Amino acid sequence: MDIKLPLCENPGLFMAADDKLDAARGVILGAPLDDTGSFRTGSRFAPAAVRRVSRALEEYSITLDRSLEQLPFADAGDLLLAPGDTQASKQTIARATSALVGAGKIPFIMGGEHTVTLAAVEACLEHRDTLTVLYIDAHADLRPSYMDISLSHASVAYHLQCLPGITLYEFGVRSADREELSHICGDHFFPFTLYEPLKKVLPLLAGQPLYISIDMDVVDPAFAPGVSAPDPGGITSGELLQIFPLLEPYWEQVVAFDLVEICPPHDSAEITALLGAKVIRESLLAFLK
Repeated sequence: MDIKLPLCENPGLFMAADDKLDAARGVILGAPLDDTGSFRTGSRFAPAAVRRVSRALEEYSITLDRSLEQLPFADAGDLLLAPGDTQASKQTIARATSALVGAGKIPFIMGGEHTVTLAAVEACLEHRDTLTVLYIDAHADLRPSYMDISLSHASVAYHLQCLPGITLYEFGVRSADREELSHICGDHFFPFTLYEPLKKVLPLLAGQPLYISIDMDVVDPAFAPGVSAPDPGGITSGELLQIFPLLEPYWEQVVAFDLVEICPPHDSAEITALLGAKVIRESLLAFLK
């Protein structure tokens, strides 16, 4: 099957990946959207940074007892996006995601800001009637708009909830304003923590198509300083990595995965990029069979 993606450039492959999309079941895709950051900018450099440091890691995971060498996955490179034209970039990300999902691939998307998720989820809905989104983030992102901008990294969860067919669960949130709390969807909101509520929720989601989105700022800045909007009091890097054995039994339900909001210009010693590379490794090993 000849997959037609929008124009991409590849600044170097993720460890153990090749660029043969047709033979792959999972495809890494960089989406360097970086238009609406309200504190730090620079997340557009994250895909290249994560790829670069990935070579510091082993291809084998002790936790999952598997190696990337066993997996059918490829790296498509980074989408060429027009800086400042958020709507056009969103459409490009959606076209690429739709092409991959339509071809039976699982996209592993590296942002970029969290607005990437809205584009990718809308694309997945072209191929699924319903979709459960596991949204892991320090911020609720439930504002209808932010600074008079509706298409914003701070409004992604709000817009996701408005999409027909979407069920949204939020984990790890520790930052929101009073208005945002009014948009919380009942028992689908789990502040401050991740592992235990996810463990309880997952059995309820059997058979449901899943989209998993991780904003790296869910991790405390002591462990992940290089993010666009750091907020103290988060989970540890260890707790984040512990979720992949939990998620692995649900691998057949995973439609797409993303990792967003790493900000390399503020990443001392590439600590956050390295954690991001390990998250991508564990996600590949958990969701590809």
